[in-house]
Amino acid sequence: MSDVIPAPRAVEGSMGGQVPLDAGTALWAGPGTGTTERWLRSTLGAALGLALPPGPQGARNAVRLLLDDTLEPEAYRLSVVVDRGIEIRGGGAAGVFWGAQTLRQLLGPDAFRRAPVRPGTTYTLGHQSIEDAPRFPWRGLMLDVSRHFMPKEGVLRYLDLLAAHKLNVFHFHLTDDQGWRVHIKRYPKLTEVGSWRARTKFGHRASPLWEEKPHGGFYTQDDIREIVAYAAERHISVIPEIDIPGHSQAAIAAYPELGNTDVIDTTSLTVWDNWGISKNVLAPTDNTLRFYEGVFEELLELFPADAAAFSAFVHIGGDECAKDQWKQSPTVQARIKELGLADEDALQSWFVRHFDNWLRARGRRLIGWDEILEGGLAEGATVSSWRGYQGGITAARAGHDVVMCPDHWVYLDYRQDAGEDEPVPIAYVRTLEDVYRFEPVPPQLTQAEARHVLGTQANVWTEVMEDHARVDYQTFPRLAAFAEVAWSALPAPAERDFADFERRMTAHYGRLDALGVAYRPPTGPLPWQRRPGVLGRPIEGAPPNV
Repeated sequence: MSDVIPAPRAVEGSMGGQVPLDAGTALWAGPGTGTTERWLRSTLGAALGLALPPGPQGARNAVRLLLDDTLEPEAYRLSVVVDRGIEIRGGGAAGVFWGAQTLRQLLGPDAFRRAPVRPGTTYTLGHQSIEDAPRFPWRGLMLDVSRHFMPKEGVLRYLDLLAAHKLNVFHFHLTDDQGWRVHIKRYPKLTEVGSWRARTKFGHRASPLWEEKPHGGFYTQDDIREIVAYAAERHISVIPEIDIPGHSQAAIAAYPELGNTDVIDTTSLTVWDNWGISKNVLAPTDNTLRFYEGVFEELLELFPADAAAFSAFVHIGGDECAKDQWKQSPTVQARIKELGLADEDALQSWFVRHFDNWLRARGRRLIGWDEILEGGLAEGATVSSWRGYQGGITAARAGHDVVMCPDHWVYLDYRQDAGEDEPVPIAYVRTLEDVYRFEPVPPQLTQAEARHVLGTQANVWTEVMEDHARVDYQTFPRLAAFAEVAWSALPAPAERDFADFERRMTAHYGRLDALGVAYRPPTGPLPWQRRPGVLGRPIEGAPPNV
């Protein structure tokens, strides 16, 4: 009985025969399988103490990698056959790589360590065949590194965790009111000023507690290149997010002319040290447009559109843009009149359309949160539907592509249990089982409309996650359930076999332990995972399913 997560489409096996993986095992890699060849030697080989030297394709004790154009691009077939060794066929390079992730799981927790804990061991696999392919092409995780900065090594670690769960999109939330995290050479103050704040609210924004020390950090351009290249080796697309026109106080603190200078003294603004929605948003001026075109010019070089599946996408945020200053600003009101727009919502739509056209002219695709629907959706835009399903339904019916990430299902900052020991409890309870029963395609969509659902994404907002251990706790084990929803061909939510998933999770916890993931245990938080006295914002009852 398989304990693989995500569950594969088909597993066949017999009781007889064992295939060894030992010091004599060779590795043959056919054309186009180089990423998996390198990963097997550097990661699996290092974990088990195996050199996996090159060998002939027909060797009896070998791992063979090859492309098979009869399979879907991300599909794979993993065969373990006595006297023939292990073979992974993939419809494309990514399919071969996902097959290698399954092989790693079959070998047990030792395969998830960085060095051998049982050197000289012969690992064995039973005779079996696994055929598998993903349900959705977009299987993502968004990580907010603005509210709390995650150093580069932590980001690379999360890319490894995504790969281990067959997730292939990393949405990199790089800017917000609380910090700007990517170095832009032509605008150095974005990181000199915008990448750090003097202090940080500890807990929910209503908490009286403060961490009275500076918090900050940013990625150099070479850091970004390294992250993107590391992800590409794992068949993960990195989608950068530069948030406009709201969530921009850090940028305005660095360059006050970007703000609504006729409403407030923008020179007095600092990087925000609290949570919530800042009223300080970008002024819709030509100067602001040119400034952000300059930002995006550098960003497109750092995040090239290449062979990675969704690498052409650039996320522009577009969410929670407070219109108060625009309503008060004579300059903005004159701009609305000059452009012949109806109101402030239409002005935001104009702002988004400008960058949609700008990005499309450079062969790129704009994606934004579902607020970009307000005032009319830009022609080529894709929507991240976070305020429930409705934004995604509206966009799909209008012929736009959609990524489903409804907050009440897949916002992993939401608390995992109603117990008093749950650290900094935010919003509704969303258990492991709740996430496992999430369905990305709402029943209101026709079959043709549903084809616009590229896939789904879980989002990790880090206001109350001050370090990687807190991120781990909120993300795992729920990300494992999400990965199965995104990859596997599951039945309707009520018919899903959660008991079987829990059985497989028993094995998966051992893998997470070997990886050093500080997940929430099934029995509740460990003493050092609790945050007694730190105020959260729990909401009682079941969330609306809208």
